[in-house]
Amino acid sequence: MKYPVEKTDEEWRRTLTPQQYAVLRGHGTEAPGSCALLQEKRAGTFSCVGCGQALFAAGRKFESGTGWPSFFAPIGGSIGTTVDRTYGMTRTEVHCSRCGGHLGHVFDDGPPPTGLRYCINGVALTFEPTS
Repeated sequence: MKYPVEKTDEEWRRTLTPQQYAVLRGHGTEAPGSCALLQEKRAGTFSCVGCGQALFAAGRKFESGTGWPSFFAPIGGSIGTTVDRTYGMTRTEVHCSRCGGHLGHVFDDGPPPTGLRYCINGVALTFEPTS
């Protein structure tokens, strides 16, 4: 699939930390509870660490108890989805619509108003507080 932001593997490795690369480009998962953004409660915007695209408004974040930042809805058009059949299960993977970076998965056990839980690797995100 083609994305507006494309880089070679070498370019991704130069611009991302090893952990960011493992998640965004290798479809990895960070350890639950390991990311400081899990505790982030300020107003602001969570963006893709790979390309800077705004993904989630802080007001859509909630505490899911899973150990990963969770949101009930993305910013319109910022997320793409694919079917993930790894580990003997079928899940819906979410990725950045601008660079294709793997972010996490979406599940149908979230709160109102959407009933969705976007379970996102914090290492795949940056946070910019509202001034």
